[in-house]
Amino acid sequence: MRTERFQRKAELCHHSIHCRGFAGLRRHPEIAVTGLRKLRLPLAGAGFGCSGLAQSALAAAGADANLLDGMEHSGAIGVSAIIALVLFTCVTALLHLTGRNRWTAREAALNKQLAETAARLERANVFLSAERQVVIAWGAAGSEPDIEGELSLITDAPVARRVLGFGSWLSPALAQQMEANVERLRSRGDSFIAPLLGLNGRRLEAEGRAIAGRAILRIRDVSGDRLELTLLRERTARIQSELETTRSLLDAVPDPVWSCDTQERPVWVNRAYAQAVEARDGNEAVLRGLTFMDQQLRTQAHGARAPGTVWQKRAPAVVAGARRLFDFYQTAGATGVVGMARDLSEIENARIALERQMQAHARTLDQLSTAVAVFDAKKRLIFRNTAYQTLWSLDPKYLDQMPLDDEILDRLRATRRLPEQADFRAWKKSVFAAYQSDETNEQVWYLPDGRTLHVVTNPNGQGGVTYLFDDISERSRLESQFNSLARVQSETLDNLREGVAVFGSNGRLKLSNPAFGSLWQLDPALLNATLHVDEFTAACMPLYTNEAQWRDLRQVVAGVSDARTGIQHQMVRRDGQIVECAAAPLPDGATLVTFTDITAGFNVEKALTERNEALKERSDALKDKFEALMQAENLRADFVHHVSYELRTPLNSIIGFTQMLADEIAGPLNPKQKEYAGDVSKSSTALLAIIDQILDLASIDRGAMGLKPDDVDVASVMAGAAEGVQDRIAERMLNLRIVVTDNVGSFHADTQRLRQILFALLSNAIGFSEPGQTVVLAAMRREDEIVIKVTDQGRGIAPELLDQIWDRFKTFPQGSRHRGVGLGLSIVRALVEAHKGRVDIQSAPGEGTVVTCTFPAPRALAVVPRALALVPPVVVNED
Repeated sequence: MRTERFQRKAELCHHSIHCRGFAGLRRHPEIAVTGLRKLRLPLAGAGFGCSGLAQSALAAAGADANLLDGMEHSGAIGVSAIIALVLFTCVTALLHLTGRNRWTAREAALNKQLAETAARLERANVFLSAERQVVIAWGAAGSEPDIEGELSLITDAPVARRVLGFGSWLSPALAQQMEANVERLRSRGDSFIAPLLGLNGRRLEAEGRAIAGRAILRIRDVSGDRLELTLLRERTARIQSELETTRSLLDAVPDPVWSCDTQERPVWVNRAYAQAVEARDGNEAVLRGLTFMDQQLRTQAHGARAPGTVWQKRAPAVVAGARRLFDFYQTAGATGVVGMARDLSEIENARIALERQMQAHARTLDQLSTAVAVFDAKKRLIFRNTAYQTLWSLDPKYLDQMPLDDEILDRLRATRRLPEQADFRAWKKSVFAAYQSDETNEQVWYLPDGRTLHVVTNPNGQGGVTYLFDDISERSRLESQFNSLARVQSETLDNLREGVAVFGSNGRLKLSNPAFGSLWQLDPALLNATLHVDEFTAACMPLYTNEAQWRDLRQVVAGVSDARTGIQHQMVRRDGQIVECAAAPLPDGATLVTFTDITAGFNVEKALTERNEALKERSDALKDKFEALMQAENLRADFVHHVSYELRTPLNSIIGFTQMLADEIAGPLNPKQKEYAGDVSKSSTALLAIIDQILDLASIDRGAMGLKPDDVDVASVMAGAAEGVQDRIAERMLNLRIVVTDNVGSFHADTQRLRQILFALLSNAIGFSEPGQTVVLAAMRREDEIVIKVTDQGRGIAPELLDQIWDRFKTFPQGSRHRGVGLGLSIVRALVEAHKGRVDIQSAPGEGTVVTCTFPAPRALAVVPRALALVPPVVVNED
């Protein structure tokens, strides 16, 4: 570079001489000629290319010699310019000479380096050709790769680019793998070594490396030691993969597994082992040398390390601070030992639990009245309960000896406790056939002492049998009595004047008496088990066309409802007969329907009614008789009061005995008997509540209702009433919300009667509410009054019925499932008015009902602070 710069400067100087020097020579030719002649030899000796310049100058001077000779004396300025130009030219020549020498030395060094590079290239070619291989080198991105080597090693065609078509000489899987390896090598410089098997059966090895910014792929032939090394490498990789797979599997095993060296130091453990020794993972357990077996077990295992043998020991060990039972297995190898510990704690616990269950099972069987005996495949008694011993009156010591089935039967036959048989041997053989049978056999044995046994022989899976003996003597007797009773009832029904029919839960006729068919003029061919209630109503429609009443009857017989209730109708038929229809549900799901011809009675009642009306018209003349009637009314009230009290005692007895039966104090009940007992208990409780209401009304009518006023905490009474209806709230899936304002406090009232009022109002609201709705019980103080409201979201009450809801024995279900005798609201109004209060009701169809009870509560009474109230305002059963 420096030489080039010097040459450039020399050319510039040469150009300057041509441009400026010749002008000076023209002005002073005599000085220029003399100077150039003097400088010609030194410049030529320096080898500078200025000799031509001097010659040109002299030629120019010679050309103008005549002019120069004729010139006069020149000034000193021209001479100075020539000298300066000569000096500058000399310096430039020296610099050019120095640069040329350096370039010559540089050229010699490059020639030497080129010779050395050619020698190295020749050696590289020799080394490359010394081994059968193909080398592929990729340079910059997008450049074509360089491919050198023996191409016949890979492909028969002498086309270098076919080497990169891996699919042409490798299987698809290997080709795809090679393409992925080459891609990672070129993009990220990831090295790889991969064994290859060409389609021609030749074994190859591909090695990829990144060298000096280039991706190099070498594919070489594998043979001899290299082939053996490759096979060993493949085998090592396969063994390593299998080892990793095995270790992964052992890591998933819940039992500890370990491998130790000859010094019994762990070299690998699984995850369960690390957890057992409380290490984070297996590596930590190995680094810390944590052992699973204690010193005593390790000593025993070391003493039993004979080659090819497995040491086994069942012993406890502490795992994560807990003592557990294990089965230890350990075997020795050339490089150490491997072991495994199988956790038996759960199995042992299961075995203990099974033994306890079997003992409990045996205790349960001992409590059964059914005699149970279990014999094994050898016909030997292995289990019997107390009922078996009692049934056959056998000695317990004899049964403890586990006698054979054959021996027991012979002993029972000798004491005449088996059925009498003409051929006892054949009979016994038929009994023993159960040992080779797979089916359960049932027989009935009639014993000489009059007992009847139901015998079930059940084969066991292990080859034995299980005998079940049930004494059905009492059941046979009851069955006989039942059949007799059924015949009596059938005869009774057939002789009744009332038409009686029983429809099953499927709506089809189960039984009927002759009066039933004759009353409705039915064809006897229809009165069979296939007659449906719809067919019956269709057949009766010509005599009575009130579809609403027939629809009600069908709803009772075949309708789907949670609460089954009966109905009673009077039917005035077209033929003039008046029939009273009554339907009542039966416990088994059937429905009893009775039809009674009350035409004569109705006519008599009609006549009496007309006579009574005539008598009422003469009431003014019969005041004395009216007073007598009033006395009779008082007598009736006294009679109702007295009879109600007299009914409470037997009803309480019925409830108590029913509860005893339901609790199985007197003995076990079957499910149907339990259901009957529950129905009796519910009906008795409902009847007792009705009697209590009647007593309350009788006391109110007689003026005998006495209040026990005291200071009543409103919040506490509301909480008590809400607690009493919790079961019904849960059963109907309703929400009950209690709202009490802070200033309610207390007032002077009868606590029991106030709770009775709230309970009756809540019960009424619950009965008319649908699932998911909310019933609100709220209390507030308004000046000198306490206001309690019960709000529901039910169907509401029609305006024309609001004045009738306070009447006794009047109910308005309006499509709801609520049923009652119609006394609750009457008692509520009477009790509220007894407290000098008032009751108001507001309702609209579809918008619910609000009942408001207002009690006088002067503020002179102490007000309980809200923070000291017994029950805070809470929300009950509200999501």
